[in-house]
Amino acid sequence: MQVGREDRRKDREDPPWRQITLFLLTIGILILCGFILQPFFTAIVGAIVLAVVTEVPYNWLSARIPNRTLCAVVALILVILAVIVPGFFLMQELSEHALKAIVSLRNPNAQNLITDYIGNHPALANRIEAFSASIDVNTAARTTATYVGGKAAVILTNSIHFITELVVMLFLLFFLFRDRQVALDGLRALIPLREDETAELLNRVDDTIYATFLGRLVIALVQGVLAGLAFWVLGVPGVLLWATTLTAFAMIPAFGAFLVWGPIATYLGLNGHWGKAALLVIWGGLIVSTIDNILYPILIGGHLRAHTAIILITILGGIAVFGPLGIILGPVIFSIATSLLDIWHARTNQSLGQI
Repeated sequence: MQVGREDRRKDREDPPWRQITLFLLTIGILILCGFILQPFFTAIVGAIVLAVVTEVPYNWLSARIPNRTLCAVVALILVILAVIVPGFFLMQELSEHALKAIVSLRNPNAQNLITDYIGNHPALANRIEAFSASIDVNTAARTTATYVGGKAAVILTNSIHFITELVVMLFLLFFLFRDRQVALDGLRALIPLREDETAELLNRVDDTIYATFLGRLVIALVQGVLAGLAFWVLGVPGVLLWATTLTAFAMIPAFGAFLVWGPIATYLGLNGHWGKAALLVIWGGLIVSTIDNILYPILIGGHLRAHTAIILITILGGIAVFGPLGIILGPVIFSIATSLLDIWHARTNQSLGQI
């Protein structure tokens, strides 16, 4: 006991330069840790988001499977079957349809249709002719070959990186399932706030992730159903595929759904179905792409404790900074910022009240 008191007294008596050095050393090591973790940032965030949004079903599962390791394994398998496998097949189907679209452009009928369309628009034909005359075929061929070769290497590298991140994400998700309480206790110990303030901050982050991910998913499913109904009525081939694709893209607010129904409307128009194209534009513009403005405040606004316009800006800004992860990270960072400002405001009022 006496030794412990002497150690604490020595710590308090450390000269300022030692404390400053320790502080700078800690900051430097944390920055280096950030650089080490940066390649797996997407995997880390993805694992955390999946762990948060599956908390309720995982608690239900853990009540029936007492062994934590076995429960985590079962939960991980269910996540793979429910999320990873369908996503893989969706990407495969989209790739096949993209190849079919490229092949169809080489079809004589499609080429005749394009030729007739250009022939009926002399101004467009003149621009294409002028553009073609300005191209050096040999230089263009070399440039194209170099570009394709470079892109092939990039695609291979990105594929390896994607598989690595997917494996890391599932690895982390397993431990977040199994050791959830340990991770939360460690996080609480690192946050330099009082216990009640830490609890409020973590609750807001949980609410934000739940609302942003699950709320947007529900809205995207509604948009996918509405768009799928229109695709079915208008006779668009591959209704289920395109409705599912639109659901995935609709996770991006404001214009995500348009990225799917817009090209489909263009496809219908180029195939001579201008009436169907017009109907799809009307339905997509007035119903599919605007329904989120009605559902978003109802499903999400109350949980995020912020105005819909602010949340929209944080999502779009997050996408611009972090890519697709910005859908979650933008609102989460904004939620953390508002929570910290509220804590400072409460502490300031408390200090003024004590004067």
